[in-house]
Formats: sequence, C-alpha cells, structure tokens
Amino acid sequence: MSDHDIVSRGGGGGARHGGPAVPDGASAELEWDRAVELIGAAEEICLACHVAPDGDALGSMLALAQALRALGKRCVASFADPFTVPAILRFLPGQEMLVEPARVPSAPELMISLDAAGRARLGGLAGRTDRAGALIVVDHHASNTAFGGVRLVDPDAAATAVLVEELIRRLGVPLDRDIALGLYAGLASDTGSFKYPCTTPEVHDLAGRLLAAGVRPDAVGRELWDRAPFGYLQVLAGALARARLERDAAGGLGLVWTTVARADRDDRDVDYDQLEGVIDQLRRTDEAEVAVVCKENDRGEWYVSTRSKGLVDVGRACVDLGGGGHRTAAAFTMGGEPACIIDRLRAALRVPGDPDD
Repeated sequence: MSDHDIVSRGGGGGARHGGPAVPDGASAELEWDRAVELIGAAEEICLACHVAPDGDALGSMLALAQALRALGKRCVASFADPFTVPAILRFLPGQEMLVEPARVPSAPELMISLDAAGRARLGGLAGRTDRAGALIVVDHHASNTAFGGVRLVDPDAAATAVLVEELIRRLGVPLDRDIALGLYAGLASDTGSFKYPCTTPEVHDLAGRLLAAGVRPDAVGRELWDRAPFGYLQVLAGALARARLERDAAGGLGLVWTTVARADRDDRDVDYDQLEGVIDQLRRTDEAEVAVVCKENDRGEWYVSTRSKGLVDVGRACVDLGGGGHRTAAAFTMGGEPACIIDRLRAALRVPGDPDD
C-alpha cells in the first residue's frame, strides 16, 4: 500500500471508524447486478481515481478501462491535477486512455470512481460525480462516505483491484496480460508485496490467476520497489541519519520518526513521488511499534506517513488529524513544523487498554 492511497485532507479513506456497514450478501448482489446493468447500457463511461494515484488506484482504473474498451465502450480515464503519472507506475499498460482532467465530460453519462473513500479524494473531478447520470463507486476503504448511487465497497477486500477483478469477471471480459498487469500492480501495492495482514488465501488465489494471464512478478516488483535514482539513496541516507527513536511513545511501544524536507530532495534532484520507500526502511526498527515519515511537498505542507506493526491503530490517529487510511498504514497532511506535528500525532496515538480504545 502506498501513501497516496491512504490519505485525504478532511475526507479521505480511514480506518474502520464511522464507515458504512458492509452490505449483506443479498444487498451486495443487487449492487453488483446494478453495476453490470448500468455499464451494459452506457455508451460512454468516465473513470476517475483519487488524486496522486498509487498502484492500486491507477492499476485498477487502467485495468477496468481496458476491459470496457474490450466490450466496445467509449471510455476515458483520468485523475485530478497534478495530472502526472508517478515514475514507478509508467510501466502500466492502457495509459493511452488517460485524458487530462479538463477533458473529462462535465456531466458524464456514467462515471465510475475507483479507490476513493469520498468525493474529496477525487479533487477537481469531484464535481462530475454530482452531474453524472449515474455513479458507481468501487472502493475498499472502511471509512468510505457512502457516496454514489451504486456502491461496490468492501472494507475486507485487500485492494480495490480485488473488486475490479470481480467486476471484470461479471462483465464477461477474459483476463489478458495487460488487464492482469494493472490488477496485479494494485494487489501487490496494497498488500505490501503480499506481506501485510490483508494477505489471505483468496489474495494468493487471485495473484495466481493474474500470473497465469501472463504477469511477470519479478518485472512488476522491480518497477514498484527495486528501482531508484542514485540521488534517492543520498536522500534516504540523510533521512535515516535524522531518525529519532522515542521508546516511551505510543503507550511505551515505541515511535521512530524522521523528516524529508523539500530542500533535501531538490538538492539531489529527487521527485516527491520517489520518497514512498523511506517509510519501509524506517518501519524495520525493532524498538518501535510505529514509524512515521514527514515529507514536505511542493506546496510547503508536510505529508505524514505512518505505519504500525499491528498493536496501534494509526488509521484512527490519522482520521483524528484530518487524514485517514487503514489500521496499520495511514497518513495526513498538515502545515507547521515537523516537531509540532509529531507532538499532535503522539497525542492522537492510542494503544489497547486506553480508556477510549
């Protein structure tokens, strides 16, 4: 799971707090049937995923776009500004179907939102959801705000890609290599290369089907995790050198945190979207249950990525601070000095046994 997937300002995906109830079997089947019916009847379909897309958002959207094209549908796919595909995702097929957000019809016949827990996560495309003839929401965040007329929302799904694969199957489109590649990128991203707790036997079954369709896991893994410019190594070295360990934080379970300022990456010509791997190195700290990286974006705000090993619900803490995510991976954006931001996060972290836990 990448950072972009787990946060919004004032309305993004969150941990399992206040989200919609998972529909029962009969209700869920009705939603699937309605989605297939709407897609079958539509002549033109607009797809949108959340701003600053990660592997699950973009991979799922491009996979669905290609499946809809196979059905003979006119289809466009987009995400709000900044309209730039992250460097690590430029290997994904189907990008010829991407259009700039300004080219998305102002009142789509049918719109499908992917991997967005709320309208706000669609950024500048959010207004299209109100004007669309119909809106299908495909998402796996527990704090999904229940927007849209048809909701294919399952917080127990490991990734939005899981739900998109089911939708493609119900539409009768066979998996080819290019469709499978987008789905695999989403599945691998949001399971942390199949090492997060959301990795179930069903997840591995799906991964096996995608590999059978022609996906090479070594090639995907290299693109997602095993490539970086030399400057990134220098930025990473600086971030690790600045890391601070607070053994008494998070209820005595430990907190480790660091910062990457804009100047740090500018000095090494490293793009912001190349910083996601920093948190994966920091979270290896044995003495800390929670790892945090504060990354300064191009607007001078701090994007605060958090990870937990399972005992602390960082999703709830980030929801309290205006962001969101999942129990073990979440984030929020905030202005100010990193030390002050960490003070607020430290106060928001709760552990089992807290009075309001």
